[in-house]
Amino acid sequence: MRRWLLWLPLLALLVVLGFAARELMKPADRTVYSAMVGQPVPDFALPPLVPGKPGVAAAEFRAGQPRLINIFASWCIPCIAEAPQLMRLKEMGVPIEGIAIRDTPSAVTAFLARNGDPYRAIGDDKVSRVQLSLGSSGVPETFIIDGQGKIVKQHVGDIRADEVDAIYQAWRAAR
Repeated sequence: MRRWLLWLPLLALLVVLGFAARELMKPADRTVYSAMVGQPVPDFALPPLVPGKPGVAAAEFRAGQPRLINIFASWCIPCIAEAPQLMRLKEMGVPIEGIAIRDTPSAVTAFLARNGDPYRAIGDDKVSRVQLSLGSSGVPETFIIDGQGKIVKQHVGDIRADEVDAIYQAWRAAR
């Protein structure tokens, strides 16, 4: 009768391995979402980064027109992949404000010359203070802001071609 107790540790090990294998087959979503969605844009005023474009300030987002804030960097590879989609959104009439993270004027100017310039304004966030206050954890990230200055949607990562229409519709709905 005690012989079956010898198999109990093996059975427990198989159960643990089964649970571990199940979890490995469906990895967890490690995307960090902003707690600021649904909240007003925090107060900030960033100086301009490139000649000919103004800086970005929170007060502009309360002027009655919805717009996008795109957090990017010239050294960011996914930002290059996202550039054509931002240009398409610009062509569709979506106003886009850029916040450049830990970047230099010459590098951003070269980035825009190579990849297109969808931005109405570009703010210089030298130490990522505004990026973190928005709840952004990386680049690129895009926030849709309604006309009253409230963050209504966050898009983490680069915008893909098949996501442009959904972002456009979310921007239109933010009016």
